[in-house]
Amino acid sequence: MRYFRATVEYDGTDFFGFQVQPDVPTIQGALEEALERVTTASTRVVAAGRTDTGVHARGQVIAFHSPWPREPEELWRALNAVLPESIALQDLEEVDEDFHPRYSARSREYRYFIHQRPVRSPLRLRYSLHVSHPLDEAALAAVASLIVGAHDFATFGDPTSGESTVREVFTSRWERHGEEWVYIIEANGFLRRMVRTLVMAQLWVGEGRWTPEDFEAALAAHDRSMSPPPAEPRGLHLWRVRY
Repeated sequence: MRYFRATVEYDGTDFFGFQVQPDVPTIQGALEEALERVTTASTRVVAAGRTDTGVHARGQVIAFHSPWPREPEELWRALNAVLPESIALQDLEEVDEDFHPRYSARSREYRYFIHQRPVRSPLRLRYSLHVSHPLDEAALAAVASLIVGAHDFATFGDPTSGESTVREVFTSRWERHGEEWVYIIEANGFLRRMVRTLVMAQLWVGEGRWTPEDFEAALAAHDRSMSPPPAEPRGLHLWRVRY
């Protein structure tokens, strides 16, 4: 058996998240079906992160074992030929057994996209959240800076494993390009729904429902009941994983 890693880009709109589930389409399921079709061997795919229903990825990283007898490039081309159009391997290589997509990662970067205009843009709705009202750019910048560092994010998410809700955030900032706003966050790990909930909390600040001080108090409370609901999954993209 050989061991491969690959970078996967996908449109998650029509999938029930990454992790395989019975009777519904998932990213992992589509990848494993493609592998079995190409190699005739049943293969389990491991990923850097289990994205939720409707969440997209530009830089998801996966790994898998396969008895593939030829060059990795031939496997790469064969898989892309049978995968759905909404999923594509951007690269593929053979790696050592000590590599693990999740546990070898130093950090993950997510980006959340918003189009802010009076009327929604149908061409952007699959990949960004529509916000019709103005946003306070200075307030968003101020609250984003509060997220940087090691914090207990219990207010804004649920632990993915174990009990700890402490994560270290390396980057948290907003960028604006005309009507498009992008929230960029990079951390050593994330709680379930943490990014989308942080986005909505910051939007509450940006529209004046919360002050930066309100956000800071919610962060310090470590109380899930104090958070807003998570923003819609359509705007969230797993952008890259660093090793």
